Amino acid sequence: MLVQIDFDSDEAIYQQLCNQIILGIACSQFQEGDNLPSVRELAEDIGINMHTVNKAYAILKQEGYLTLDRRRGAVIAVDTDKYKASEKLMDEMKLVLAQAICKGVSLEEIHEMVDRIFCEIIAENGGRKEKNE
Repeated sequence: MLVQIDFDSDEAIYQQLCNQIILGIACSQFQEGDNLPSVRELAEDIGINMHTVNKAYAILKQEGYLTLDRRRGAVIAVDTDKYKASEKLMDEMKLVLAQAICKGVSLEEIHEMVDRIFCEIIAENGGRKEKNE
């Protein structure tokens, strides 16, 4: 599993790990049903505390990106409740857009950024769109 943690970042390590796994799912690095490394394995591979990995896995489970099974460990299982996901995304985007407005970013610039990021993720995914579309 390819995860890149920036130990000099202000962003918490568990959050970086969550973000890397979510990006991996979006870019098809991880597929539905794939097993992630055990908490112990991933912690050793990255060189971080097991509790940090455990926290990231718990958050990803709570957010509907994986399930935790005693026999299989952490398994990619994306919750497909699109309405719930859309509501959460709206809340998160509201803060990001407010920050952009405070910094003087225009609506046109925001649209360009969203289009560019979306296209990058789709390109990394081999040109395939999300299966729920």
